[in-house]
Amino acid sequence: MPTTSGTAAPPAGQGGAAPRRAAETSPLDPREQRRRERLSRRYRRDIRWSPYAFIAPFFLFFAAFGLFPLLYTGWAALHRVELTDPTHMEWAGMHNFSRLWDDEFFWNALQNTFTIGVISTVPQLVMALGLAHLLNYKLRGSMFFRVAILTPYATSVAAATLVFVLLFGRDYGMVNWALDAIGIDPIDWQNGTWTSQLAVSTIVIWRWTGYNALIYLAAMQAVPGDLYESAALDGASRWQQFVHVTIPSLRPTILFTVVVSTIGATQLFGEPLLFNGSAGATGGADHQFQTLGLYMYEQGWVNLHLGRASAIAWTMFLILLLIAAVNWLVSRRLRKSQ
Repeated sequence: MPTTSGTAAPPAGQGGAAPRRAAETSPLDPREQRRRERLSRRYRRDIRWSPYAFIAPFFLFFAAFGLFPLLYTGWAALHRVELTDPTHMEWAGMHNFSRLWDDEFFWNALQNTFTIGVISTVPQLVMALGLAHLLNYKLRGSMFFRVAILTPYATSVAAATLVFVLLFGRDYGMVNWALDAIGIDPIDWQNGTWTSQLAVSTIVIWRWTGYNALIYLAAMQAVPGDLYESAALDGASRWQQFVHVTIPSLRPTILFTVVVSTIGATQLFGEPLLFNGSAGATGGADHQFQTLGLYMYEQGWVNLHLGRASAIAWTMFLILLLIAAVNWLVSRRLRKSQ
């Protein structure tokens, strides 16, 4: 219908501004406004503090089962304290540490730890590197072999050690039976110095070779294939590719496994303890395979000298710090040389 000016009013949906809804023009209800403000504050607090809440359980468990025992052990190492009365402490200063300097059993345990560590670590890593190199090629059933070499790592230390005790038995062990078949006299594996250390090292090698092999295999698969193609075009054989391409590319990984294996050898405990059978923590009749872990256990839980055991534990901790420092220096030099 025409207006007084002679023009028709445009429909609301065809050019004229639609009327705003009342909810958009009217102010928010005060209660709704307060509710939104509370939700906004909660959201800001959640964004700010949720990450700390997620990582808090780790730090709580670390403080309870890592930091507190470390500090308490350090405090106990400075006192004369017996396991029969751990709350009674008599100040001793550095006496527990200084007596280790003249303790022949401590130096014997340190030497045994070093010897077993070398005997177990070097062959273990060499064999792991070789196994990883074989598994890196396309083999039929390669997944089966990868799972199979990890099986010893998943085996219980107690079960594995008891089996090896039977294998290295003096009278009825399978190892002596095989040696006798080729004309070698039976060997008393437990009572000899080198033989007992070799037997304990064999258990460690059997358990950890597959684990390190998978680490090397993962590192090998990250090596660019162009390097192997270039080496092949230059006429390099597979052995030359392994020596001049694979090993240089694995230097950081090899260093990592050496450090981790050295730390594990320093803390070696279960294998020599169970290999000794019912003799306890002495590490053989002449302490011939007693490690630092066994010696600490003997002082603290057999002789009940908790202060001395704490000093040994902190000495082991300082040795591990030294190993970590050497690892850092070597890693830094490797990064500069690249």
